[in-house]
Amino acid sequence: MLREKYYRSLVELTNGRWSSTILRGVAGSRFSKRIISSYIRLYGIDTQETENNTYHNLHDFFTRKLKQGARPIAEGAELYTSPVDGKIESCGDIVENSIFLVKEKRYNLVDLLGKEENIAKYINGKYIVFYLSPADYHRLHSPIDGEVIKQFTLGRKSYPVNSLGLTYGDQPISKNYRQITELQTANGATCAFIKVGAMFVNSIHLTNTTTEWKKGEEVGFFSFGSTVVMLFEPNSAEFLEQTVPGQKIQVGQAFAHML
Repeated sequence: MLREKYYRSLVELTNGRWSSTILRGVAGSRFSKRIISSYIRLYGIDTQETENNTYHNLHDFFTRKLKQGARPIAEGAELYTSPVDGKIESCGDIVENSIFLVKEKRYNLVDLLGKEENIAKYINGKYIVFYLSPADYHRLHSPIDGEVIKQFTLGRKSYPVNSLGLTYGDQPISKNYRQITELQTANGATCAFIKVGAMFVNSIHLTNTTTEWKKGEEVGFFSFGSTVVMLFEPNSAEFLEQTVPGQKIQVGQAFAHML
């Protein structure tokens, strides 16, 4: 409990408009270009798969695109594929009182989606949480073919969503700035695709503003490391056997199939 209080106090002291401005300014400065090579070595990033190896600043590198075909998309219209490169932080069932667990913390769907009317369809369904580290490719891709039926944003500030943040933070997934996209899929069910901002930075950019999403196509990007949460209606999707917490995953790799 003391660790949680200390951690939250420290984060609150440093989480404000000034810190966001400084972080954006540094990452977007010409000076930051000098540290890209060190960043690549530190995180062991494979630059052979990047589309372009000339970057003006660290932000350009962080939001890099990959070469065509670098992330093969699993075939099969019934397969949900990972929308991001990262790690499966948590996955499982949403229980009747609309609770799911991440790092042994209880999350409520009302807090995550903002209103009671937004949660009813997902009670007794399933959820999955993907975490993106600073080393990961940060473009977002559609997990399935679907029609965008609703989009909205919630939250203002953003708190850490790394392992420390999820363990000691005050429910960052349901309090951070987040963009929610609801997709209607071929089986008539709805899934929620929730993009969660990272500490200090609320920058989530949509690059596809149409209402028709195709599996594997780029739909947006994060400016800094973050998290994606997906929610599924009951009896609409089933996780694959290899879909377990801690699993590393890349864009296009299957993690569930449509029922």
